[in-house]
Amino acid sequence: MGYPRLGGEGGRGGDVWFVAQERTTLKTIKDRYPQKRFLAGTGANSSVKALKGEKGKDCEVHVPVGISVLCDDGKQIGELNAAGERLLVARGGLGGSLATNFMPCKGQRRIVHLDLKLIADVGLVGFPNAGKSSLLSKISHAKPEIANYAFTTVQPELGKVMYADYKQISVADLPGLIEGAHANKGMGHKFLKHVERTKQLLLVVDISGFQLSIKTRFRTAFETILLLTKELELYKEELLTKPAVLAVNKMDLPCAKDNLSELMKQLQNPQDFLHLLQEEMIPANTLEFKDIIPISTYTGEGIEELKARIRKSIDEEAEQENEEYRKKKLLLLQTSEEGQVNRS
Repeated sequence: MGYPRLGGEGGRGGDVWFVAQERTTLKTIKDRYPQKRFLAGTGANSSVKALKGEKGKDCEVHVPVGISVLCDDGKQIGELNAAGERLLVARGGLGGSLATNFMPCKGQRRIVHLDLKLIADVGLVGFPNAGKSSLLSKISHAKPEIANYAFTTVQPELGKVMYADYKQISVADLPGLIEGAHANKGMGHKFLKHVERTKQLLLVVDISGFQLSIKTRFRTAFETILLLTKELELYKEELLTKPAVLAVNKMDLPCAKDNLSELMKQLQNPQDFLHLLQEEMIPANTLEFKDIIPISTYTGEGIEELKARIRKSIDEEAEQENEEYRKKKLLLLQTSEEGQVNRS
């Protein structure tokens, strides 16, 4: 509150900030704030000793890296994608002053939703039972649950691929997609929202094909790739612009080499084989794979080559980003120099 007699101004209320922090989980927040209320401090009143009251204490809430903060109406307030990043969620009210008849103003009051999306260099994409979890356990130190039935993975699993020069690449094993995932069938949006935050896609398909149950149609490896592409496209078309590598798994099975030969022909001229699918299941654009690697998570065939190709793809993208950054900096520098010459 202000101090009318001397024109004193009350301190404004504290603000509520979300701060991204490593090793913080949504459970951590729930345990620390069981009432799910984040309250900042009240500003100090104006007085004879201090005509301008002190600002109220800010409330800082530690949240996981990769969080999206949404309003109650679904609009996004912001994202926190790196440790130490801060987001102002609610601003404190103004202190009492002449403009407010020396009465303090109320601060912002908001209902927010926290949506956590996994951040990884590479996201494993495939139908259930394609061997994604087995692959993650082969290329990293992660220990995901592995079994011979669909939907073993029900939440994202993160692993680190280690290289001889100590380079580390994070790989996320994401829950298996099914036809209709874009419409939130199966794991639906719970899966697809994590794909948004991965830098690159690693599609994993079973060379022998896939059938979710006796009630669903059998799909060949080629049809599987097209259906996965369609699901990504329908959820968010920009996902198809991400660099992608294809791992053709289960090459230890009988007829795998013949099936692979057929798949390579189909991928070279996909337009000639689109009639295999119903029209509504055909993607508008097909994914262009940087590499196609035949592998077997059972025998270990192709695993080292796949790790090398992942590393090469990540390094190429990083170099391209650095080159684009250097060009932007150079352009800004040239523009600045031209401006100085014109002024002189």
